Amino acid sequence: MVETSTSIRADEAAHFGAMAADWWDPKGSSAMLHKLNPVRLGFIREAIDHHFAADERALRPLEGRTALDVGCGAGLLAEPLARLGAHVTGIDAAPELIEAARTHAGQTGLAIRYVAGEVAALEGQFDLVTALEVIEHVADPAAFVRSLEQRLAPGGLLVMSTPARTAWSRLLTITLAEGTGRIPRGTHHYEQFLAPEQLTALLSQAGLTVTATRGIAFSPTRGLHLSQDLSLNYLVAAARS
Repeated sequence: MVETSTSIRADEAAHFGAMAADWWDPKGSSAMLHKLNPVRLGFIREAIDHHFAADERALRPLEGRTALDVGCGAGLLAEPLARLGAHVTGIDAAPELIEAARTHAGQTGLAIRYVAGEVAALEGQFDLVTALEVIEHVADPAAFVRSLEQRLAPGGLLVMSTPARTAWSRLLTITLAEGTGRIPRGTHHYEQFLAPEQLTALLSQAGLTVTATRGIAFSPTRGLHLSQDLSLNYLVAAARS
C-alpha cells in the first residue's frame, strides 16, 4: 500500500498513484494485493475477536467501533472493515488513490471517509488502526509507528503487515514478482524491509506490545496462506503496553 507517514516519500506516492485506474482489477497492477487481502483479513478477524472479545460467529464484530486504514490505497481493506461494522476512515498519500476509493465506495453503497495526506496530520483516535504493506514505503519507520500509536484509542488494536527482510522474501517479492511483471517494477526496495524483531522494537519504543504474529507463506499447492513461517511476509497485532 502507499505510505502515509510523517515524512511521505513523494516518489512512492507517485508510484502507487499511477496504479489507481486499475486498483480494483484483480488481474491488474494490484493483483498481488487482491491475493493477499483474504489472507490478511483472516488474521485481522482473529485479532479482532481476541482483542475485543467478539463473538467469532458475528457478521459485524466491529459494530459501533471506529477503524483507520493507513495507506488505504483505493479501499481494498477499508471496504471489508466497513462491512464488519466499523465506521471507517481511510488515509493515503496519493490523491489519485483516494479519488478511486471514493468512487468505488460510492458504487458499493459504503459510507467510508477518505482523506488524502499523512497520518501524522490526522486528528482523532480509533479503536482499530491498520497499516498493511505500508511501513516499508515510508521515510522514517520509527516516526511512522509513533504516529500510528497516537491515533490508537485507549484499549485499541493495531494491525500491521510487511515483507520480511530475508533472502527468500527478496527472491519472491522483487526478483521474481517484479521481474516477471506480477508486481510493477520499483514497488519494493529491499533495504527498507524490516525483520520481525525490528518491527517489534519499533512498536515497543512507541509504547506498544505485540500480542500476535503470523507469517504469510506461499506454496504451489496452497498459494498464499497464514503460517508460522515469517520468512516471506508477516502480520503483527499490537496493543498498548
